[in-house]
Amino acid sequence: MTLYTQKDSNIRKTWLLFTIFLVIIIGIGWFFGQVYNNPSILYFAVIFSVLMNIVAYWYSDKIVLKMANAQAIEKKDFPELYNIVENLAITAGLPLPKIYIVNESQPNAFATGRNPEHAVVAVTSGLLKKLNKAELEGVIAHELSHIGNRDMLLSTVIVVLVGFISIISDMFLRSSFWGGFGGRRDKEGSGQIQAIMAVLGIIMAILAPIAATLMQLAISRKREFLADASGALLTRYPEGLAMALEKISSDNSTMRVANNTTAHLWLDDPFKNNKKVSWFHKIFMTHPPIEERLAALRGLKV
Repeated sequence: MTLYTQKDSNIRKTWLLFTIFLVIIIGIGWFFGQVYNNPSILYFAVIFSVLMNIVAYWYSDKIVLKMANAQAIEKKDFPELYNIVENLAITAGLPLPKIYIVNESQPNAFATGRNPEHAVVAVTSGLLKKLNKAELEGVIAHELSHIGNRDMLLSTVIVVLVGFISIISDMFLRSSFWGGFGGRRDKEGSGQIQAIMAVLGIIMAILAPIAATLMQLAISRKREFLADASGALLTRYPEGLAMALEKISSDNSTMRVANNTTAHLWLDDPFKNNKKVSWFHKIFMTHPPIEERLAALRGLKV
């Protein structure tokens, strides 16, 4: 029996979300195909989305590590870090992930990979310098929890599908402004159907990527809470992760490799913003507010 006894349920939920996003993409492709009276748009949407997900599934970890300029390490390079990861992986019943270092002064970390057998944990050099052992164990436990909860595949699928929805919407908007809509007319030739479909198409093209992004961010925030709780249960010391989050959130070091595409993968938002935020701004955040994460951790009983 391991900490992650719900892994089958998590896998089912991941593929359910994957299916929902594919249905959304097919629906968008069908709608735009109707607007342009061109069914090939639907075929393109389906084929391209499937190909993108295949590439993302097999190469997402390599892409993310390249974007972060991460370097693989061995036990002799950072023995304390290696031992912490190894011991916690054994406790969690997970295979030992590959370990990478990101040469950045901002303390932070992330996990990636398509499954626990091909997982990666990456930490910044700043994290190793600024955290004590208990805090570092809390961070590593959090990242291993993402691996155990199968969050990496979910995050990858969402990023790819949200990006694809945005691409389709952008193509539609550009075409509508520069090329018009493929000659669709009703039987009387009044063009009323064309006008209605064009207006609906523009509205959908604007709202679809926003809705998809909000769904992505909501799922990301939920998985962060889950990884915090699972990591605290793994170490049996929630205060370790809580203290680490306090240090990380209060550190104002910039991160050169930070970008919007991978921001949700990091333990804490790499774009530092320590100000209190409104409820409206919260829905556009990649991570839950630090105050809420600390309250949840310190309310745990282990």
